[in-house]
Amino acid sequence: MSQTQTRVGAFAKEAPTAASAELSRRGRGRPPTRPKPFTPWLFLLPYLVLFTVFVIVPSVFGLWISLHDWDYTLPNQPFVGGENYTELFDPASVNSGSFWTSMRATGIFTVFSVPLLLVLPLLVALLMNKQFPGRNFFRAVYFAPYVLGVAVVGLMWRYLLDNNIGLVNFYLGVFGLPAETAWTTSLPAAWVALVGVTVWWTLGFNSVIYLAALQDIPAELYEAAAVDGANSWQRFRNVTLPGLRPILTFVTINTLIASANMFGQSYIITQGAPGRETRTAIYQIAETGLRNFQMGDAAAMSYLLTLFLLAISVVVFWFFREKKEKPLPAEAPVAAERPRESGAER
Repeated sequence: MSQTQTRVGAFAKEAPTAASAELSRRGRGRPPTRPKPFTPWLFLLPYLVLFTVFVIVPSVFGLWISLHDWDYTLPNQPFVGGENYTELFDPASVNSGSFWTSMRATGIFTVFSVPLLLVLPLLVALLMNKQFPGRNFFRAVYFAPYVLGVAVVGLMWRYLLDNNIGLVNFYLGVFGLPAETAWTTSLPAAWVALVGVTVWWTLGFNSVIYLAALQDIPAELYEAAAVDGANSWQRFRNVTLPGLRPILTFVTINTLIASANMFGQSYIITQGAPGRETRTAIYQIAETGLRNFQMGDAAAMSYLLTLFLLAISVVVFWFFREKKEKPLPAEAPVAAERPRESGAER
């Protein structure tokens, strides 16, 4: 019985090894399985369908509309080619002056809002990245306004900035400051109001993006810089900013596009006042297409605005590109001086 058990145990140990060897021998000649060529497209199909339906088709259809005298209340929309575009550059046309006035308003808002929305959120993120009591509470406080809709923000600040019943002027008067500023109907107060409200509203989003990027920078880099004797500004300039380069590109372009597409704040808070000075490009496009029934002209305005944004985006990508370090010039080989022969050796 002992010999039989020994043989059975030995066979049980050798059986898996023999089976594995047999499977390995059989699998050597079998070619590796390759995925079907259409398998990746099946995973991309849901996104491609949504992208086609909601981006490509509207873009192509909008371009088609811009080539027609398109009034959606009439049965016929005659083809006019590039006339809608050329009229925007003709000072004698109806929509040229109002369009370029709105583009100027968009430029003013973008120039003053974008730097603030790049610098202030970064300062907030640097502060929120430190360890102190109540840090999570302050993070929530800074981000909370961003969850509000533009209608809520616009109506709330329209009453707060009202010249007669607004709390802003009331508290300015309490502190002995000018208390009769027309925040919504005079310049430059209207721009101060629009830029200030927008910064207060959207600062939290950029701060969260910056904060996530700051937490991805390795702490070893800061420790190495401190060991080398770098002060706070040198660590920020040589460690933090290079680590934030991709995020800075994203935040800058996203903020530029959002600022250039500003509509709700101007429509609700100032209603384009005084006159048409705070009526942005999107405001003018919406009025031209939906109120004046000139969809062809409105589409041409929107594509012209898109070209401007594309040009600015290219400049931003070029500015934040990774600059290649120039190789150091190769040192010229120093010829070994031949020792002079002494007179004795001659």
